[in-house]
Amino acid sequence: MIYIGLFILLILLFIFGMTLLRTGLFNLSSQSLKIWLERLTDKPWKGMIISIIITAILQSSSAVMVLTIGLISAGVLTFPQSIGIILGTNIGTTFTTEFITFNIDNFLLPLALLGVVFILVNKRKMRSIGFVFLGIAIVFTTMRGFKYFASILQHNAFMEHFLFYLSDRTLLAVFVGIIITALIQSSTATIGIIMGFLTAGMLPIETGIAVMLGSNVGTCITSYLASVGAQKEARLSAYAHIWLNIGGVALFYPFIAPLKQIVEALTPVKDVQLAHASLLFNVITSVLVLPFAQSFGKWIMRMHK
Repeated sequence: MIYIGLFILLILLFIFGMTLLRTGLFNLSSQSLKIWLERLTDKPWKGMIISIIITAILQSSSAVMVLTIGLISAGVLTFPQSIGIILGTNIGTTFTTEFITFNIDNFLLPLALLGVVFILVNKRKMRSIGFVFLGIAIVFTTMRGFKYFASILQHNAFMEHFLFYLSDRTLLAVFVGIIITALIQSSTATIGIIMGFLTAGMLPIETGIAVMLGSNVGTCITSYLASVGAQKEARLSAYAHIWLNIGGVALFYPFIAPLKQIVEALTPVKDVQLAHASLLFNVITSVLVLPFAQSFGKWIMRMHK
């Protein structure tokens, strides 16, 4: 029970840190981000580029998808315009997974203290910067917590048996990634947890990649929930997000072994390998679909009349 409680606490802290970071960044840039989405998405490639930038700024593909669905519901955007945005969110979110692999341990306490001080200042901009600083400090501290937690679990018979069982079953690992991400509604948190197990040597990188693939499907639950009760075009955008990620996972699943070899050649560090695998998966799938964005949109409309 202690392990379960610690695990839940770490997940909640990670999500809280990401929420603070996202809130601060959104408050600092929300108006300009909306204008970018409204004006620069007339072509799928433009939408993808803008979406990459916005998702990297907000550190959340789900936040951009929810914002997009809201703009479609308000009649500001159309469903075809959202295709490029969806492709861009999948790439932009990989900036977060790359970011959390950095080692900034020496700056965590100063960042947290500065964050608290800025939050106490009665000015919107200063408070938003404070949210960003404190959010970063909490996210990185929690990442260290995941790694510490994984090292503790090395001596837990149940978890050791479960992870050993999972190591030989990549398809099951994909479903584990889907379920965990759907429950906690954060693919970044799921990947962060797996990074801890990889660093502790409790999972092979191919299993980590499989969980990462599943997390890309699981994260679609947020945009789907945001579309419930919305007009048809908004729902189509959520469906497109789901089908794009399912298609990408189906395409990449047979190539987990080659992807493992590529990332192992790039770096010996396990958590960075997983971050690079996520980047390659999302960039390749989005770039492959981009030339067929209009056809993909028409197919979604036929599928969900």
